[in-house]
Formats: sequence, C-alpha cells, structure tokens
Amino acid sequence: MNYSFEYIDIILLAMIAGFIFLRLRGILGKKSGYEDEVASNFPRDFSNQPIKKNHKNLEFDDEAKNNFIKGAKIAYENIVVSFASGNLSGVKQILSKKVYDQFEKAINDRKSNGQISETTFIGVNSAEIRNHENKKDFLEVTVDFASEIISCIKDKDNKILDGDPTKVKKVYDTWIFSKEISSNNPNWLLIGTES
Repeated sequence: MNYSFEYIDIILLAMIAGFIFLRLRGILGKKSGYEDEVASNFPRDFSNQPIKKNHKNLEFDDEAKNNFIKGAKIAYENIVVSFASGNLSGVKQILSKKVYDQFEKAINDRKSNGQISETTFIGVNSAEIRNHENKKDFLEVTVDFASEIISCIKDKDNKILDGDPTKVKKVYDTWIFSKEISSNNPNWLLIGTES
C-alpha cells in the first residue's frame, strides 16, 4: 500500500503547526482582532460548506457565505505562504490547473534567477465577497482580501532586491473561487487572482 499521502499530510500539519507557533510567538500580547483559530486541515474545512443544491442552482445564503469566508481566509493564508516558500504541494488540490501553472512558473523563474523569497504572513485584515454568480454548472465567488505581510526578495548573496524584511505592508488581492454544482468533489478551486 502507498502511504505517501499520509506522510505528506503529517509533514504539512507539522509545518502549519510550526508556522502558527512562530506567528503567535511573534505577536504575543498584541491584539489585532483577528485571533480566529487557524485550522490545520484547511482544505476540508474550506470544502465542506453548507450550500444547498436546488434545481441545479446553489443557494448561497448568509450562513453559507459566512462559512465560505472563514474557509477562504484560511485557504488564502496557506496559499500565500506556500507560494512564498516555493512549495505548492499542500495546496495543489484547491488550485485550478491554470492558477497552479502560473504559480509554479513564477516559483521556477524565481529559483532560476537565484532569488529567495522571505515572507512572514501577519494576518488577513478583511475578506469580503464582491460577487457570486452561477455560470452554467459552476458557482463562482469573487473575494476581496486585505492582508498584512512582511516580505522581501533576496539574491543568492543575501542582498535585498525588493521589499523590506523589517516593514509590514498591506496587500490587497481579489481572488475568484469556483465550485462545480453537480460534482461530488467538495473542493472549491482558486481559478483566478488579481492584485
């Protein structure tokens, strides 16, 4: 039997737990209003939203929207951190092929140029649904995120090329998530990004 997925899950959970510990240690004593517990099993929480099927339409009511936003915040953080670290394996299942290929190309370009990304994710300040609509057999949800990160790009000699490793900056992103209405696959997929 192949247990590689179990080992990947264990490694991913350990990495997330370590990241959360370091993040909490870094902001201990500082209340930001965003102290929601980050679940380590974000893809499962993000996918199992109480959205009701009704004659090939999805009823995206207030409860479903609130649950979706909770999961979207967790997914956003994990995708941003995974992209910055150059390892998308833990979030591949919630990325469309198009987005995965774009992220992978950017990571490979960074590596081929000898660049290193250093990112500390501070938190999501806000996440608001801009739009949601049924498109044929899919529900698409557009979300505006505002977050805070510390990031910089360094070259192979540790020289800073971009960003500031001591400064918190605000980042604004618009992401589009999609879910096939009739599919048994519960996952939402990230299908588009804008900064």
